[in-house]
Amino acid sequence: MKNPTRRDIFRYVAASTVVSAAGRSIEAQHGADLASLRDVPWPQEPNLENTAFDRVTLEMSLKPFRQTDQAYVEAVCQDLFHQWLPLIRRVNAVAVMLWSADGSEILDYRGRSTDEFEWAKWIGIGNRPEAAPGDDPDRKGLHSVPHLYIDNPPVMTYGVLGRIVATLKRIGTAVTGKPVTVGATFDPGPEFAKSSFKYTRHPEIANDNTMGHSTFVTCVTHLHADKVSYAAFPNGITEGMSLGTFLGGQAQHFLSDLGFDYLWLSNGFGFSVSPWAVKGPLFDGTKFDVHAAPALRDAILGFWKDFRKQCPKFPLETRGTNLLLGSDLATNACPLQQIYDGGFNMVAPPNSPWAAIDGDFGLELVGYLSRIAELPPDGRFPFRFYVHDPWWLNSPWFDRYGREPHDINLPLAVARINGNADITRPAFFEMLTVDNSYGRMPEQAANEVTPHVLGAVDDFSDAPGLLTWICPFREYHDMVFGEAPNPQLPFFADWYLRGAVNTGLPLNSVVSTTNYLSTLRQNHAFFDETVLLTLVPTAGSLLEEALLDRARRGLPVLFYGPVTHASKTMLDYLGLALSDGIDGELALQSSLHLDDVQHGAQAMRFQHRSLTNAGNINTVAQSGTTVLATVSANGKERAYAVQHGNSAWIRGTFCSRIPENASARIPIPDDPATSFQAEALARAVLAKLGVSIVVSKTSPETRLPVIFGARCRNGYFFSGYAPSTTSSVRLRLSMGAPLFVGREAWLEDGHAVYTLPRAWHHEARVFVQTQQAGEVSCVEYYAGMTGFRRRTLIKGLKDATVTFLPEDDGRVIFQANDMRLHVEQNSVPVTRSENGRRLTVHGITGSLFISW
Repeated sequence: MKNPTRRDIFRYVAASTVVSAAGRSIEAQHGADLASLRDVPWPQEPNLENTAFDRVTLEMSLKPFRQTDQAYVEAVCQDLFHQWLPLIRRVNAVAVMLWSADGSEILDYRGRSTDEFEWAKWIGIGNRPEAAPGDDPDRKGLHSVPHLYIDNPPVMTYGVLGRIVATLKRIGTAVTGKPVTVGATFDPGPEFAKSSFKYTRHPEIANDNTMGHSTFVTCVTHLHADKVSYAAFPNGITEGMSLGTFLGGQAQHFLSDLGFDYLWLSNGFGFSVSPWAVKGPLFDGTKFDVHAAPALRDAILGFWKDFRKQCPKFPLETRGTNLLLGSDLATNACPLQQIYDGGFNMVAPPNSPWAAIDGDFGLELVGYLSRIAELPPDGRFPFRFYVHDPWWLNSPWFDRYGREPHDINLPLAVARINGNADITRPAFFEMLTVDNSYGRMPEQAANEVTPHVLGAVDDFSDAPGLLTWICPFREYHDMVFGEAPNPQLPFFADWYLRGAVNTGLPLNSVVSTTNYLSTLRQNHAFFDETVLLTLVPTAGSLLEEALLDRARRGLPVLFYGPVTHASKTMLDYLGLALSDGIDGELALQSSLHLDDVQHGAQAMRFQHRSLTNAGNINTVAQSGTTVLATVSANGKERAYAVQHGNSAWIRGTFCSRIPENASARIPIPDDPATSFQAEALARAVLAKLGVSIVVSKTSPETRLPVIFGARCRNGYFFSGYAPSTTSSVRLRLSMGAPLFVGREAWLEDGHAVYTLPRAWHHEARVFVQTQQAGEVSCVEYYAGMTGFRRRTLIKGLKDATVTFLPEDDGRVIFQANDMRLHVEQNSVPVTRSENGRRLTVHGITGSLFISW
């Protein structure tokens, strides 16, 4: 169709709807037969086309609705759902979450469908700041002045919005055959739409300075009286009414009247009064003071209770803060446990999308793990991906990520363990957003993002990965709200892990202390094939007892953090004793294999700040202890890392400074050109426990890769993000060097050496131990004969011991230097171990052909 008119487009859309409906009718009659044609490539193949998520959420602004007549609205809805059909086929339900404005359309709702509302029609800041930013005095940038996304954008009324909601549901159900719900949004900030309610009529509620002076609404605030007749409060707001009461009442009417199904609380609202910053009411950057913690906790919980009194049944979904559970508690008294346990019918927050903005994947991923270690009663949690930004003129998939899937592969490599010895996967996949800042919905995004998401979820963890964090979820709350508060410890514990993940610690699995102990009671061997990572447990606790039992059985544990609260039994086991402490600038001495630096010298000194590291370093080694690292200052030397059997301890240092600038939000890492990245030492210690990851980087300043090793179908799936593609990575597990399917590796010193791209996701089922260096390849081969579905060809072996991890208990054939496809007998002796989950052959030179 050359130069189609708008009427032609509508005719095409209407015809496609008829075709879609006819197709669904055929599938309804022959669904089982059709499914059998597409669900698996080969007989007995693991089903990789089962349900990927319970629900996909297509977030969008109103910008695509450039006209509001019904025909145009229907055409936009048709395009939306058709674009994402390949993904929708793999989910049970669909939601559309509308970024209509900033939530002020809820606050200002008067119950009249003919009323207009200010909507998110801007590129850049919706509410122009009173003062120009210091770096933009002429107000040229998007943070200084808003720009309309098109000339003459349409007028939006509540009636139009309600009609859009109804059309999304009707068209969505017709196109997808799945139930479709629609969510509304509430944002506390000034970004998305002009708000006279927040900043003119009721500025008292915008009492946080996240985006400038008095820019963010906090959930603990109260309103001054007014005489406006609102939908829920026709006589106006009474003096001192809580925001929870007002927002809850307004939401109940708004959601009901316009046909919405749930409400999303954005940007940390409901969790913290300073949701983007490392500082807060309990921490000013120079000291912690938790005297106000109980009152602040109760005020935050009061918001939830007040909201639910007015809006009792509509589900709440949440964005959460940008930071970490331990930090949110220690600085803002965020009562996540009490919110989860409060019966508020809410969903836990997803991973933060800010890694796309600041590249801080350690912050995103450790924050994600900390928030999902425990969950609300329904046990659901989401995964969120940043496709487009409808406000700030960037489309992360295309620009910030460079069309690389690292922020898909890494969050979908997590393993969250519940209390029943199960791995639970994300229930929801949320996309921020399907439209860009101009209101366009490029089909290219759906075509490119969908395969990566489905591929990653098909390899989703079914067992703990290389390293599993026992997150002290409930203990953290006791450290802030309990009788003997110690907020420095949760603050240090999570920020340290953020730095460790950013420097290559493969931490993809999490279990809370409560769920760990519960899982042990149900399946004592569940964690046998992972290294456990944990703070040193409290003396006399059930966790201490369980971990000492594990350690004495020779199963690996990596303890970290201060030991002042440890029992004598634990100190004696680790071979440590207490002494006077040292801090400040410390010199590091270590026998560990540290990362290689090709140009320049690695600094061997770092700053240990007692305030943000839960105290100084006050440990000395007992006689006979295997010391892996020490630190020294002013003539005093202290133990920093030790090993006992298959367990180890590292004190750990969070090597970042708290910014003095009020506008700076997160800690600033020390300069690696002059300071050793002490968080990287955890990865070096991990090598002593059977997981060796060594990076060769071009300079001390070269950023280190983020690496996860997940388990699925008895294999390993390694995912990573390399901020510098000039680096190489050396890998070795206890079974040998992992060979990635589809890659070549240089085998040396027992390690597989890889030079990897920006983002990567590779399967490893073959592990090699060999005495000779050389290049080895591992490639997928075609089946070529009935009775087989997969083959792997390994070439370049030299007197190698090869271990293979089969996907199931079916037949596996090993052929040395023989690639005949019809062979059905092993040509070399095979040793079975771990109940057939490991198959090993010895002395292989040349090629090995593995078929199953």
